[in-house]
Amino acid sequence: MRRHLAPASAATAAAACLALLLAPGVQAADAGAPGIRAAEAASAGNPYERGPAPTTASVEALRGPYAVAHTTVSSLAATGFGGGTIYYPTSTSDGTFGAVVISPGFTASQSSIAWLGPRLASQGFVVFTIDTITTLDQPDSRGRQLLAALDHLTQRSTVRGRVDPARLGVMGHSMGGGGTLEAAKSRPSLKAAVPLTGWNTDKTWPEITTPTLVIGADGDTIAPVATHSEPFYESLPASLDKAYLELNGATHFTPNASNTTIAKYSIAWLKRFIDDDTRYEQFLCPLPGPSLTIEEYRGSCPLGS
Repeated sequence: MRRHLAPASAATAAAACLALLLAPGVQAADAGAPGIRAAEAASAGNPYERGPAPTTASVEALRGPYAVAHTTVSSLAATGFGGGTIYYPTSTSDGTFGAVVISPGFTASQSSIAWLGPRLASQGFVVFTIDTITTLDQPDSRGRQLLAALDHLTQRSTVRGRVDPARLGVMGHSMGGGGTLEAAKSRPSLKAAVPLTGWNTDKTWPEITTPTLVIGADGDTIAPVATHSEPFYESLPASLDKAYLELNGATHFTPNASNTTIAKYSIAWLKRFIDDDTRYEQFLCPLPGPSLTIEEYRGSCPLGS
C-alpha cells in the first residue's frame, strides 16, 4: 500500500546539494531557508517532508512551526457543502502542502471542530473546517460534502495554488466521522482518514483502501466504541495501514475541544500517510501503550517500518 520513494545515494545527494549551492541566485547564506530545506528533503528521497524533524514536544504543542492565516468560504460560494474556513501556512517557500477537510457532527457547526484548523495547519497542512448543508445531514451526505469541499479547495478556492491535489485526507466528528468513512470508501485516492468518535449505521468497511486511524472514547454513550469505533476498525482490511485509538476518560464530545492526544496522533497519522513522512513513525511504532489519556491502542506499525 505504501508509496515509498527510493532514497538517493550519498553521492547523488551530495551532487544535488552542490549543484543547488552553485545555481545562479542561490547564496550559501540561504542554506537554512525553507525553500532550501524542501530541496534537501527532495534530494534525500521524500519531496513531501515539511517542517523540522518532529519531537514529542513539537507534535503535542498548541502550534507547530508554520505561521497560519485563514480565509472564509461563504455558503453562497460553496457547491455541495455549507461553506467553511480554510487555514493555511503562510509560507510559500516550501512548495505545496497536503490538505485535510474536517466535518462536524450531527446538529453541530464548524465551530465545534474549529480548534483543529490552526493546530493542524501550523504543522504544514492546508485545513478546511466545513459547515454541512444542514446540521441534520446524515453520514452518507456528510461524506459527499467532504469530497465536494476537497474539490472546492483544490479547484476553486483562493489558496488552491498552495495545495497538492494528490495528497488529500478527511476527518470528522460523530456523523462527520461516519462521513469520513463514507468519503474514504467513495474516493480510494485519499491518503488518510481519521474518524473521531464516529457514528454510522453501517458497521463494516472492507472496501476502504485509505490508511485509517479510528479514534473512539471509552465513555461514549452516543456512539459507544463496542458498536461503532471498534467494529469500524475491525472491519477494515487486515492488509491496510490502520489503527484504533481509544481515549481514556473521554466522552463522545471530547473531540469538540482542544485535545493533545487527538492532535498528537492525528498529526502523526496525517504526516505519515499524506506526506509519506517516515519521521513521524516514532509516534505510531512501537504501538503506544495505555496511559492517563489512552485506554487502548491497536494496530500494526505502518507497512514498511
